[in-house]
Amino acid sequence: MADYPAPHLIEFPKLGAPDIGYISVGENMASSLPFAVQRVFWTYYTPESIVRGRHAHQRTEQVLIAAAGRLIVTTELADGDIQIYRLETPCVGLYIPPCAWHTIQYSHSAVQLALASQPYSEDDYIRDYDTFRQQWSRKA
Repeated sequence: MADYPAPHLIEFPKLGAPDIGYISVGENMASSLPFAVQRVFWTYYTPESIVRGRHAHQRTEQVLIAAAGRLIVTTELADGDIQIYRLETPCVGLYIPPCAWHTIQYSHSAVQLALASQPYSEDDYIRDYDTFRQQWSRKA
């Protein structure tokens, strides 16, 4: 089994100024991301009462970015380590390895941008919490 880094924040360059606005660039991302991006998706207009995510992955690594609004992301590793991240700056992303169960709460205005290491495959998802704990505990 491959070793993956723990969930952690990644800062992207922030160029600009308050009077003209900002741009963050993901050019030559090999220096800032631990994987090559194979898929990009975004979520928006998620009601604040909804908790999304509620899964882990077999192989897919992700970086989640709050392109707008606020995301509260909770990650849990099979060893029980739980971390809570508040994303509300578009130049900061959260790395999530395949072995992390994660849930996401959104502000109504949130736009979440996700960079993923694999194309979509339903077989990659672990959607049952007990299965996640059993599977990743065996591999640890």
